[in-house]
Amino acid sequence: MKIARIETFLVAPRWLFCRIETDDGVVGWGEPVAEGSAEVVRACVHQLGELLIGQDPLRIEDHWQTMTRSTFYRGGVILASAVSGLDQALWDIAGKVRGAPVHELLGGPVRDRVRIYGWIGGDDPAEIADHAAAQVDAGLTAIKMNAGAYLSPIVTQDEIRGVAERAQAARDALGPGRDFAVDFHGRVSRPSAPRLIEALEASAPMFVEEPLVPEQSHLFGGLVERTSIPIATGERLYSRQEFLPILQQGVTVLQPDLCHAGGISEVRRIAALGETFGALLAPHCPLGPIALAASLQVDFATPNFLIQEQSLGIHYNVGNDLLDYLVDRSVFEFAEGYVARPTGPGLGIEVDETAVREADKKGHAWRSPLWRMPDGSLSEW
Repeated sequence: MKIARIETFLVAPRWLFCRIETDDGVVGWGEPVAEGSAEVVRACVHQLGELLIGQDPLRIEDHWQTMTRSTFYRGGVILASAVSGLDQALWDIAGKVRGAPVHELLGGPVRDRVRIYGWIGGDDPAEIADHAAAQVDAGLTAIKMNAGAYLSPIVTQDEIRGVAERAQAARDALGPGRDFAVDFHGRVSRPSAPRLIEALEASAPMFVEEPLVPEQSHLFGGLVERTSIPIATGERLYSRQEFLPILQQGVTVLQPDLCHAGGISEVRRIAALGETFGALLAPHCPLGPIALAASLQVDFATPNFLIQEQSLGIHYNVGNDLLDYLVDRSVFEFAEGYVARPTGPGLGIEVDETAVREADKKGHAWRSPLWRMPDGSLSEW
């Protein structure tokens, strides 16, 4: 069996899918995308494809090593994202060839269901409460929310109060038996982060996400030492080598994205590295159905897994949503805040190829928003 063809599909709202087909007709799907740079990743996928065409698709680790190490210049989000999607597709093929879900190839399941969370929006406490209650009604037991949009370089008392009030509104709507997390999205400065985290203590979030930008990973230790709230980060880290310093800084919730951090192969290793530090895995996944399917396969085989993000109804999904490119949408149904273990071969989903090919005819050109502060200077988005 040899890899015969690699195709890519630019599909709304902001995703890129890849399709690998073998010479005997086995097809694997992956999601290689860096949000805002999908076209660039697409070109990288096809360049890497030159290394794969004509090769045995079941030599996944050898392909991963070749794609990541065979060039003199290595790393970065574009290459890592391209490798991630191709790696997912190769694992999908391996599972289909062997008639087993990927998690069985990773050593078998260590749990029967995976807990998930969803995003909520809202700028004032009343909106937050309504949106949180709606997610509870939809069957979730955990949500995530932004701390806020524009925040001053040194947060004002009003800004601190606003973040605390929104968090408390979520806590009041959810009650003590459910969870919420607060995403700082790297928008908070180092002087402001400890003040905001302290203001959240009373509402007891499950974790605070990305309180500092990844370039300041060496500063996480000071935040960890000042709070009992778990600190989470990792959506903009792309290898186990990049995760090691934050683990040494005491971060306990790791959020690699299976579309950016080397796919199933590398995220599996990141989770194992985290386990040696007592850290938990909570994969980042605001993307499409293939990304979620790949994440779930890792979740089911990972002992130190915490919770899984998913994008159903997220504000980015304009025009198309998480389930639109699936033949059987029931694979992602959740009950009591959990998704059941998938039993289908490979990634456990069937992609609607006709819908994907039609969507690719339109494509998309999604870009990250450009934010500026009131004085005109650039703001973190």
